Amino acid sequence: MTGGWLAGKKSQYTKEEALKEYFLFLADDALILGQQLSRWCSKGPVLEQDIAIINTSLDHIGRARLLYQELSKIEGAGTTEDTLAYFRDHQAFRNALLLEQPNGHWGDSVVRSFFIDTFNFFLYDGLRQCEHRVLAGIAEKSIKEIAYQAQWSAEWVIRLGDGTDESHEKVQKSIDDLWMWTGELFESHPVFEALDASFVDFSALKTQWLNKVALILETATLQMPNAEAWMQTGGRLGVHTSHLGFILAEMQSLPRTYPNASW
Repeated sequence: MTGGWLAGKKSQYTKEEALKEYFLFLADDALILGQQLSRWCSKGPVLEQDIAIINTSLDHIGRARLLYQELSKIEGAGTTEDTLAYFRDHQAFRNALLLEQPNGHWGDSVVRSFFIDTFNFFLYDGLRQCEHRVLAGIAEKSIKEIAYQAQWSAEWVIRLGDGTDESHEKVQKSIDDLWMWTGELFESHPVFEALDASFVDFSALKTQWLNKVALILETATLQMPNAEAWMQTGGRLGVHTSHLGFILAEMQSLPRTYPNASW
């Protein structure tokens, strides 16, 4: 499936073009997940978790800002973090499709976070050694909060999976429903060919991710879906589900209505 999408796309990137795309992968993932989690404000199951998930949302958005700020310097020509977040249409976004899936119930959001948090932990841990000094610095700054997020979502998966019959059934369905969106996280992409090896190739993280996910699901008495099952793809290439349009409409409505507004 991946090869089919990439076959009609650009196969060669300059180093600068590849660098921009790489930053968009990371920044768009963080922004869209942060926006999604922010919707849980005042809706968490208990006050403590309501506060925890909103703080997590702010962590993701803060990381997106750092990445967009550096990307805007690379882009130049008046590009800012705001123009990147608020004035791009859906086809210009490079976030993984997993992150634009609806919040659903608490278990759905927990599983979505668990999948991406585990991925992010291995990704940003590796990026701390990146030869791009700014990106390495962002990774170093972010790794502690990412480690906390990965622990938080894993503990919730265990809590729900090894809880009541109802919570077990619901979170198992969440895992089964969201599984087909996870394969895209590990796709190879032509940008990796134009960047040096210190930029983590997402495909290199798959084995670590599968092993960690399997361990947590076993602890939670949950069944892990088939790792070789068919997977959805397209987000890294700007091909998105209809959900992203609604997310962007909500997120971008104010700055697009008042584009010259300032604090």
